[in-house]
Amino acid sequence: MIGFMESRDVPSSALVGCLRHCFAEILREWLTRATTTEGKHMKEGWTRRFSAISELVVFLVFGLFVVAPEPSPAKSASLSEPEAIEAIRAELQAATDRGQFAGAVMISKDGAPVFQAASGYADLERKILNDMETKFRIGSMNKMFTAVAVLQLVQAGKVQLTDPIGKYLPDYPNPDIASKVTVDHLLSHTAGTGDIFGPEFDKHRQELRELKDYIALYGRRGPDYEPGSKWTYSNYGFVLLGAIIGHVTGQSYYDYVREHVFVQAGMVGTDSLPEASSVAGLSVGYIGAGSKVVANTETLPYRGTSAGGGYSTVGDLIRFATALTSHKLINAGYTDLVTTGRADAGLGASRSI
Repeated sequence: MIGFMESRDVPSSALVGCLRHCFAEILREWLTRATTTEGKHMKEGWTRRFSAISELVVFLVFGLFVVAPEPSPAKSASLSEPEAIEAIRAELQAATDRGQFAGAVMISKDGAPVFQAASGYADLERKILNDMETKFRIGSMNKMFTAVAVLQLVQAGKVQLTDPIGKYLPDYPNPDIASKVTVDHLLSHTAGTGDIFGPEFDKHRQELRELKDYIALYGRRGPDYEPGSKWTYSNYGFVLLGAIIGHVTGQSYYDYVREHVFVQAGMVGTDSLPEASSVAGLSVGYIGAGSKVVANTETLPYRGTSAGGGYSTVGDLIRFATALTSHKLINAGYTDLVTTGRADAGLGASRSI
């Protein structure tokens, strides 16, 4: 599932170039790698290349991507907007016909869709086709919602970015993390708090049911380096942000983002319910390539977290982008903060919150 939304401040000529370049790069990148539950082998390199939100909001969400196509040479000629959209339509159809893409695409300009299409199966076994309301697991894109939720609390004066996390998690097991890591460190992936994936996660996958379960498993670890001194992608850091949201608001992380992000943005198909829940329209994720694909059910966590693992639709993600960039969720100053590159993520790129 891929969605694009052009900001009102981006001229049409920029949209044409971005549509063509971004779609080619996105399709090539994603189709050259096997899909995994959280994209854990892709996400560090991917987040180094794109901010979570930018003037051209680019959303990448898992459809079913299998078998890598041969990359085509980049074309230097400019395309008009209708030509660019037609080229995308043709490439989508060709990729679908080759069995290399299944998912949904929506491109929105000035708040109105200019292109939308769905192809392939949401469920191969039951032969259920994707449509524009199909819900896809969105991997680490939950982090966008978490970052916005934290900045809502900062804007309300309930959280300070410079505070050590021990102020909000007073029983945190490791004293160095509690006293040296700030909320800002967690948001900017500069805390050194490490990841959650690996042998311990695989061993305890179905036991990790609440955010506090992750803290019980990983909370005794110290920082990998002096907090604030470098950038490393950290799922665990965003688990801690979800726990802070819960502590400060008295609500669960899930209830808070549902009420203050999803409802406010008009997102009706987005959540992180437990995998055992019956969710209408939720697609099945697959691992593998070509005809050798299997459902990724046995790799999924009990439920998504504040670090990732929820699900959404292309329409909902554009609604989120619209709400964010129109300052419906947080004010202009905090919107700038959450969308501006700050930490050096390597490869000549900067990373926003």
